[in-house]
Amino acid sequence: MNLCWNEIKRKSHNIRVRLEAFSDNSGKLQLSLQEIIEWLTAKDEELSEQLPIGGDVGAVQHQREFHQAFMEDVKSRGPFIYSVLESAQAFLAQHPFQEPEETLPDEVSPRRRMLNVSRSVWKQANVASDLWEKLTARCVDRHRHMERTLERLLQVQAAMEELAGALEQAEGVRDAWEPVGDLFIDSLQDHIDATKLFKEELTQVKEGMKHINDLAHQLAISDVHLSMENARALEHLNSRWKLLQGSIEERLKQLQDAHRDFGPGSQHFLSSSVQIPWERAISPNKVPYYINHQAQTTCWDHPKMTELYQALADLNNIKFSAYRTAMKLRRVQKALRLDLLKLTSVIEVFREQELQHGEYVMDVVEVIHALTALYERLEEERSVLINIPLCVDMCLNWLLNVYDSGRNGKMRVLSFKMGLVSLCNADVQEKYRYLFRQVCGPNGLTDQKHLSLLLHEAIQIPRQLGEVAAFGGSNVEPSVRSCFRMAPGKPAIEVSHFLEWMSLEPQSVVWLPVLHRVTVAESAKHQARCYICKQCPIKGFRYRSLKQFNVDICQMCFLTGRTTKGKKLHYPIMEYYTPTTSGEKMRDFAKTLKNKFRSKQYFSKHPQRGYLPVQTVLEAESGETMLQGEYRRLKWKHEEAAAAPELVEGGMGSPAGQQDEELLAEARVLRQHKSRLETRMQILEDHNKQLESQLRRLRELLLQVRIIFVEISIVKTDCGGIEGKSFHKLRKRADGKRERNRRGAEQLKQRKKTSMAGG
Repeated sequence: MNLCWNEIKRKSHNIRVRLEAFSDNSGKLQLSLQEIIEWLTAKDEELSEQLPIGGDVGAVQHQREFHQAFMEDVKSRGPFIYSVLESAQAFLAQHPFQEPEETLPDEVSPRRRMLNVSRSVWKQANVASDLWEKLTARCVDRHRHMERTLERLLQVQAAMEELAGALEQAEGVRDAWEPVGDLFIDSLQDHIDATKLFKEELTQVKEGMKHINDLAHQLAISDVHLSMENARALEHLNSRWKLLQGSIEERLKQLQDAHRDFGPGSQHFLSSSVQIPWERAISPNKVPYYINHQAQTTCWDHPKMTELYQALADLNNIKFSAYRTAMKLRRVQKALRLDLLKLTSVIEVFREQELQHGEYVMDVVEVIHALTALYERLEEERSVLINIPLCVDMCLNWLLNVYDSGRNGKMRVLSFKMGLVSLCNADVQEKYRYLFRQVCGPNGLTDQKHLSLLLHEAIQIPRQLGEVAAFGGSNVEPSVRSCFRMAPGKPAIEVSHFLEWMSLEPQSVVWLPVLHRVTVAESAKHQARCYICKQCPIKGFRYRSLKQFNVDICQMCFLTGRTTKGKKLHYPIMEYYTPTTSGEKMRDFAKTLKNKFRSKQYFSKHPQRGYLPVQTVLEAESGETMLQGEYRRLKWKHEEAAAAPELVEGGMGSPAGQQDEELLAEARVLRQHKSRLETRMQILEDHNKQLESQLRRLRELLLQVRIIFVEISIVKTDCGGIEGKSFHKLRKRADGKRERNRRGAEQLKQRKKTSMAGG
């Protein structure tokens, strides 16, 4: 019994000793863990209380130093924390913590006490470990954040310094710009190019500004806001950059507007071609028109061009269409100053303006640019003072009237060349050669299509003057066929064929060589007396009868059809536009002598024309034209076909297919005849307009005669006693003039009725 009690006492003492040792170790460990937990909690709160990372380099550097000291403090505590945690781990290894399998009594037993202590150490060790890992991770993250922020702020600072210098340099260039109004017009394009180049050179500045703004945005996303100083500096840079961009765009716009309005390709310099109350305006397609502010009207024609056209009406009393057209064109040529322009200069300007392809379509600005170059070259070569704005505007007006009457603002290069070459100062053969080259291919040949195009452009010139009817109308096909007769059977002709045909002065272009003769005749003087008006010497054209001896007629009398003593001149007539030589006089004498023995019937059967007829001549005195005869033939064919339908439907020995082909062929012929009739009807209408113009002129003359007669009556009344032979002669002369004018008017009316009947 004593032995059992002693054993129990011994075991109890051992347990007590062990519990006391366990309590001492666990108590110290728990105290250390608690101290670590409190210290880590305090450091975590201290880290959280640190200020946000600053927005400039100095502030971040200061914060980084403070944080490094903080990290050193935490790092120095690390060995102690690691040793305590290792002790706790060793303690828990000796005294593992686990829940009891059965519910222990409420009284505190040694075993229960040991489990509670182990649980407490385990909890404290876990808390301390978590706090340590969290604190060290937060310290590392904040350190990395500071390093990245400092790096970006250094980039921002360096970029802002660089951009400030670049902007200052660019602003210096901008401040050195001259006002656009002070620049020379010729230098506007150079300034435009320089401004565009300057804008391209600022591309790096633009990219630098974008980089700085991106860095600032990245800092803001990472909760780092620039300091007040840096924010203001960045805002100032952005403002300067926007202001510089705006200045460049505004400068470029001003330069481009000035170049458009005042540059070589503009029309501003042409505004001086008109005077008050007129104003030159421009339509949306760049076509000019003119405003009369006094009359509050607008028109397509320049005021000077209107005056020129009104003056051309004085030439309507010229009897012969070719000469009437040529003399009108001569006035146009002088008004446009094209009579001074050499063909070589024209060709050189065409080459400089790259006007080589005839099918290319020019707009009004291109036409103005080419005309300006032409007149500037003319002024330089001739050393004469030319009103270039007026000449350019007038020439543009005339070209538009001829080739763009609808004012579409477009014109083919071939049209432009035809207009200028026709009226420039050059030998007519040189003009023929140059115009032919414009429609021939690389092999020097041209086909019917391209020749038609050339002649179509040529016929527009007399058409604009209302004279197209006398030159075969707008249909150029007969002229093309006539020209290709020079090379029978060939699909294309060469320049020699064209020149041979033009030397015959074809009806459609006869006005062009006549224009050259009119030009040469202006300076000619002939030592002869006019048979009709007695002018001596005869100036201009001289006409000599090859039927009557010593009958010379001046230009005005012949072209207007004036006669003396009611007698008409007998044809043929020889024309001179240069002084005659002795050889020519002898030749004419021989011809006149030969014609003396020829009857009037001979001359009526052998009419002589100065041109190659290629179409109906509408100025013939015959009441019936080719047009009326063809109409009757077509009508007869139609009536014959209607009267004999069995011939149309088919006959003996003729298959139906062959009859169909014949009908189709006849239908094609009828359509062609219809087309010709319509064309000639248009010709008749144009001719009627000319007759009406001449009729108006005669009416004006009749009105003048009546006024003279009234004045004579007034003089007679005032004189009272003056009677007798002198007054009766004066009255008789006035009556005779009035009667002649009346007969002339009746003849014109008759011709008009005849023309309308032919239509």
